[in-house]
Amino acid sequence: MQPMTPVVRNLIIINVLFYLAMLAFGGGANNLPWLTVQFGGYYPASPMFKPWQLITHMFMHDHKGFTHILFNMFALYMFGSSLERVWGAKRFIIYYFVCGLGAFFLHQFVNGVMLFQAVGTFFPNINELPNIGAAYSYIYPVVGASGAVFGLLLAFGMLFPNTQLMLLFPPIPIKAKYFVIGYGAIELFMALGNSPGDNVAHFAHLGGMLFGFILLKKWQKERSNFY
Repeated sequence: MQPMTPVVRNLIIINVLFYLAMLAFGGGANNLPWLTVQFGGYYPASPMFKPWQLITHMFMHDHKGFTHILFNMFALYMFGSSLERVWGAKRFIIYYFVCGLGAFFLHQFVNGVMLFQAVGTFFPNINELPNIGAAYSYIYPVVGASGAVFGLLLAFGMLFPNTQLMLLFPPIPIKAKYFVIGYGAIELFMALGNSPGDNVAHFAHLGGMLFGFILLKKWQKERSNFY
């Protein structure tokens, strides 16, 4: 097991502290913990939206179980530590938060398109919302580090394309580049066939990968060797 790098360690600590605090505080609106209501990422037109949620939603996770945060933190450790060693702390932090913000942007943009198609505006009043999937984002926020983690996964596949990863199901080795391509294709398929309330923000995952790819290409253009 590789040693954990400083920024990755601090990110994991912050995520775990937010998770424990979420469990410790009482309930908020719509059967959600109070901390989730305050720090989860609501659609910008929702009365629940606050500007700080652009950042804080990355540190919130599903309150119904620990698997969401467990898998995100494990992936952050596995892929993030290698990237931080190559890039250094500053560039790693920039990349991580760009991917997280990109995930939020794409997720909410898709919600906005659904609203526009239904009612002709990106910012309807909550009392005028039809019974469509985008209305879900007015009431329930997007939470989790998954968008940023998917960006890390993409970067790992681009920097270390031939590194062998071991799948859990089935337990077979696969090169990082093929794993990234396959995972991205699955997320795209799931996003296009997504039904409201399946509780997985597939477009957020894709947004993290998309914005990560754009940033990597920008760095690559600025230098012959972007890492």
